[in-house]
Amino acid sequence: MIIDPQDRLRSTIRFLGNLLGETIIEQEGQAIFDLEEEIRNLAKEWRAAGDLHSFQERIDTLLRELMTEPQKMLAVSKAFTTYFQLVNLAEEQQRVHVLREREQRAHEQRVPMNETIAHGLQRLRQEGLTATEIGELLQQLFIMPVFTAHPTESKRRTILLKLKHIADALYALNYQTLLSTEEEQIVQEIRENIVLLWQSDESRDRRPTVMDEVREGLFYFEATLFHLVPRIYDELERALAQFYPEATFEIPLFLRYGSWIGGDRDGNPYVTLDVTEEALREQKETILKLYNIETDALYQNLSSAQTRVGYSDELRESIERDFTLVPTDEIEVLDRFRLEPYRQKLIMMFRRLRATRAENAERWQNRASRSSTDSPHNARAYRNAQEFLDDLYLVRDSLNAHKGERLARGRLARLIRAVEVFGFHLATLDIRQHADRHRSAMDEIMRHYGLSYDYAQMTEETRSALLSSEILSERPLTARLHFSTATNETVELFRLIRRARQEIGDNAIQTYIISMTMQVSNVLEVLLFARDAGLFGELDISPLFETIDDLLAAPTIMAALFENESYRKHLAARGNRQQIMIGYSD
Repeated sequence: MIIDPQDRLRSTIRFLGNLLGETIIEQEGQAIFDLEEEIRNLAKEWRAAGDLHSFQERIDTLLRELMTEPQKMLAVSKAFTTYFQLVNLAEEQQRVHVLREREQRAHEQRVPMNETIAHGLQRLRQEGLTATEIGELLQQLFIMPVFTAHPTESKRRTILLKLKHIADALYALNYQTLLSTEEEQIVQEIRENIVLLWQSDESRDRRPTVMDEVREGLFYFEATLFHLVPRIYDELERALAQFYPEATFEIPLFLRYGSWIGGDRDGNPYVTLDVTEEALREQKETILKLYNIETDALYQNLSSAQTRVGYSDELRESIERDFTLVPTDEIEVLDRFRLEPYRQKLIMMFRRLRATRAENAERWQNRASRSSTDSPHNARAYRNAQEFLDDLYLVRDSLNAHKGERLARGRLARLIRAVEVFGFHLATLDIRQHADRHRSAMDEIMRHYGLSYDYAQMTEETRSALLSSEILSERPLTARLHFSTATNETVELFRLIRRARQEIGDNAIQTYIISMTMQVSNVLEVLLFARDAGLFGELDISPLFETIDDLLAAPTIMAALFENESYRKHLAARGNRQQIMIGYSD
């Protein structure tokens, strides 16, 4: 029987609305529920009639009642807030229904579903693009969605989690074959989460901190993106094999993620050096935790025994090396799996990840300040994502060489792709600062060393020439921090960037954005700070042109930069690639 999509949507909304109504009666009493229903029905009548005047008296009466009883007003507001959150979930479920039905119809017709990767590749094939041209397109493809702290998203992480639990339960009701007792249990779980939504504060009783914003952004990686992104790559691989079966493609890492949360300090005094470091370490902890979960799942699954199938010498040698790092009290645990090499390896990988997380929990400065006799690093921890990837590649290659191709193509392949995309950084953090901060700091430094006593008042040509000369010299300007607090912080920011790249990887921070760029010297100042921190040619320096005048001047500014000797050397180290941002201040 074909069910009308709108009927299905109304049914889901009615189901969730009834559960919410029961919750309101249970938590607040029949009177609040009746008042909420009166307002809801009045709104429906008003919309149907389209005449505000005839309802004005009833509306005024209700408003007076609510204004005199704040607790009642809060309860009614909570009722409608929760109701619309549940309606949003119902609409999301409806979209899932529609997409599943479209995909099923496309499958039955043996054609790709519209607006999918496969559909796009089919059209390209029909339009005559060759496999070589597709390969060239793939190598040019790069997509990086960037997370920012959204000013209108006030939901706490705990609210987001409860809404996700309800969404997951609705999905189970719709798509799983359930016993009546199982269905009752899932409905009960939905009830519980609606009660928790009712009893929880929607927003905090204080202004959210930068780290609150960081953690809310990370929620979406944990809940969705970590699991989704490898499947996008899988979908592309399948579509290429379907429409270009004669070719083999090397799929680049065309999809990565970025973030401004914790790195954007322009106009935000709460984004300090400590906050930026904490944001980077929190991102690393999030992705390492997800890797731990996936590695444990692989350990539970890959029980292939050497009595049944072989494994590679490279994997055996790797296990032997790992054993040298294992504490004595763990040897017995590993020995239980002496006939299951993949499990042995995965146990040690799991514990190496755990050691990496423990090391990441400590502030970088604390480790750097240890005495020279104490190593700042745990020998068991992974130094970088490539070390972890190399272990995963060993497992994959051994499986492929010993009748385990099918095993290598499943969960292991998805984890490998996730590590290739997310590394240990999860999302590349952009740093943004206002051009005036660099100008002020450079003016103080130039005065301190007697290089110029009127740096800020120089002509643009003279200032740019001085900066270029210093960039090309090997003279350190900021080896010692004996400047003002603001200037010291500007200098230390570049040192923090260098440390982040050492601790997490080059993808931790790749771009430095200069707000309100107006002159060539705005960019050269940042390049000099970067050079002084050992970052010459290591960062993309991105001028942000925001006002109408600056946007009009941008071509002239960029042309002058491209002709500047010091900047040309920087660009050459960056593969002659320049990033520019266009703002909207005007």
